[in-house]
Amino acid sequence: MTMKSIFFLAAIAPLIFAGPADAQKRGERQQVFNAMRDGRLLPLKEIERRVLPSMAGAQYIGVELDLGSGIYTLKFLRDGTVIWVEVDGRSGQILGRTSN
Repeated sequence: MTMKSIFFLAAIAPLIFAGPADAQKRGERQQVFNAMRDGRLLPLKEIERRVLPSMAGAQYIGVELDLGSGIYTLKFLRDGTVIWVEVDGRSGQILGRTSN
């Protein structure tokens, strides 16, 4: 087998062996992309730009997006406590946060 063949097989292997979960994730990513492109959802970077300054002293853990409601949930850690901040993905308005 030539080196070119090995690289080709390595490149297409994820496509061949991708399962239903991979297809679902691709579909969800496409829906998010379409929503941002159409102006129905703000990009994550814009949401972070609005929220992160208000969370000084907390470690940013990550984010989840409920595509159905358009709500981003940003997760932070401060003094051993997890803090969730819910943000309207359409307007960027902070809807609420757990106390701390």
